[in-house]
Amino acid sequence: MTKRRIAIVLFNLGGPDRPESVRPFLVNLFTDPAILRVPSFVRPWLGRIIAWRRTRPAMENYAILGGRSPLLELTEEQGRSLDAALADDPGVEVRSFVCMRYWHPMSDAAARAVKDWAPDEILLLPLYPQYSTTTTGSSVAAWDEARRKAGLSVPTTTLCCWHSDGGFAEATAALVRDAYAKARAELPAGTPLRILFSAHGLPESIVTAGDPYQWQVERSVAAVVERLDIEGLDHTVCYQSRVTPQKWIGPSTEEELERAAYDKVALLVCPIAFVSEHSETLVELDVEYREVAEKLGVPGYFRVPAQNSDPAFIGALAALVRGALGSGRALCSFAGGRQCPKQHGDCPHARLAADDRRARVKEVA
Repeated sequence: MTKRRIAIVLFNLGGPDRPESVRPFLVNLFTDPAILRVPSFVRPWLGRIIAWRRTRPAMENYAILGGRSPLLELTEEQGRSLDAALADDPGVEVRSFVCMRYWHPMSDAAARAVKDWAPDEILLLPLYPQYSTTTTGSSVAAWDEARRKAGLSVPTTTLCCWHSDGGFAEATAALVRDAYAKARAELPAGTPLRILFSAHGLPESIVTAGDPYQWQVERSVAAVVERLDIEGLDHTVCYQSRVTPQKWIGPSTEEELERAAYDKVALLVCPIAFVSEHSETLVELDVEYREVAEKLGVPGYFRVPAQNSDPAFIGALAALVRGALGSGRALCSFAGGRQCPKQHGDCPHARLAADDRRARVKEVA
């Protein structure tokens, strides 16, 4: 029997692979119209100015990691683990391809590699549990352009989000539960412990314009907390990595560190929007925020590891793949389709519905 060939394209941010890559990586990031939302004639030079100003601190961060990001290797390992988890599925042959947004391998190279493999179907799988126009939306747009350029025309399904998928939530809760028990064992008896679910922030203007990211982050946290089933659990959601002077969604992780110091509670930080270790976890959370917490007098600071290739997490991804195959368009991981409230008009399902309405009006006309 001939097996149906399925190409899984894993979207992720990417990261510099050597010190010389830091500035071009930042230029790619800050000249992306999904990130820097200014008029197109301003964006190229303004993005390069921002990249130039952030190069030195970014290089210092990556120096802590040996001069490079570990994200590519970790994502490749996730792909191999996912392929292995799907290897026994009858009738299909699966291969994962890594597609980074701001550093290699980027969309053009990924699209060529997928075309060379000649799949029967493509599944676009963002390694961002929560949808945002700045992450999944930007990655899909770049992929679509690269696909057209490569002449790649294959039935494609886009899994837009899986923010509170049961398997993802349970796998994450297991990591949190283990880290919580270890933190409790290290703390003096009677020391209160609070979980900070920290996600990458966004400018508030992007969310108010209709981006569903913050709502989906909150759903992720609710799903994980429900599965923790810890009576009287003290927890909160916060946002890190602010990089522009605009007003960003909050509370910020820095503000929550200050509140913890005031309340005299220890902290267990869970990176709820990151499923791989990279600079935001290994440097920002583990080094920078730890130093701030110690200076403020927070009585304990611990962190939940990112999922990386945790077997339960890979199993959740495999289940998402099985449920998504054959749809042929953008879909949520949830039965019944769109989950986001109507005010989040930048949800892909809202856009599809609008496109369908326009198509019907055009047919009638």
